Amino acid sequence: MVVKNYYKILNLETSHVSIDEIRQAYRQAAKKYHPDLNVGDSLAEEKIKDINEAYKVLSVPASKRKYDRMWNSKFGKGPKAFDKSQKGAIFSIFLGNIDNENKEEKPKRNPVKGENIETEINVSIYDAFYGLDKQIALKDVDGNSKTYTVKIPKGIRNGEKIRLIGQGKPGENGGKSGDLLIKINIEDDNNFKLEGYDLYTDLLLTPWEAALGTRTTVKTIDDETNVYVPEGIQSGEKIRIPNKGYYASKDTRGDLVAEVKVVVPKHLSKEEKNIYQELSKISKFNPRA
Repeated sequence: MVVKNYYKILNLETSHVSIDEIRQAYRQAAKKYHPDLNVGDSLAEEKIKDINEAYKVLSVPASKRKYDRMWNSKFGKGPKAFDKSQKGAIFSIFLGNIDNENKEEKPKRNPVKGENIETEINVSIYDAFYGLDKQIALKDVDGNSKTYTVKIPKGIRNGEKIRLIGQGKPGENGGKSGDLLIKINIEDDNNFKLEGYDLYTDLLLTPWEAALGTRTTVKTIDDETNVYVPEGIQSGEKIRIPNKGYYASKDTRGDLVAEVKVVVPKHLSKEEKNIYQELSKISKFNPRA
């Protein structure tokens, strides 16, 4: 096997050149002897092979240093022609050493944990209050659908995230997979609205209940409770019922806030209509005064 002066092949006068200079010399030489510009020229074909071989060795700092050390130890400073009797053995040793050095210097890659995946789901206010196991289907990194069972604890906070460990993107170089983070959005319904730890609901009253006052029942999220309505209460006023709201902790709850809405009947019987007409004659109340 013939040992070649790689610097001479790349038209470099000295071994004291940077990788950028080697790269530039390679591009110029490769362009000059490119097969497309030298069709049928067997000499050009051999030249381009030598150019690629020289660049492969000299463009890698580790193999360039090995080449220079070997050359200098055998033939003195600076690359020059070898004695023909030494060519085969020296070249074989050189390439073998370069391969070994490249293997030895290959950096170890540290384990990298995979990225977390974030998503969100909606749950009803009842499901959030009582807790449940909910199944959700998501697509994995390969586009395949995968079903997860998410355990939603009772009293979970609105916006709180549930972490499924190891269900995110896979890690690299032996690193652990990331996690799946699921944000919980609690949906209000027709009966209850959640604000902080308090639940809001409507308390519907007839005009006479609002005027005369009454005792009535209010439905809570887990039961019902009795409330006293003072006489003369107005629409929009609120009655606060302690410890009947959403979970504030394991053993405490917020309040239930009942907002009064006075409802007038759309259809009156003849007797009801007469009573309202009589009331309109004797009452001096004017809400617009």
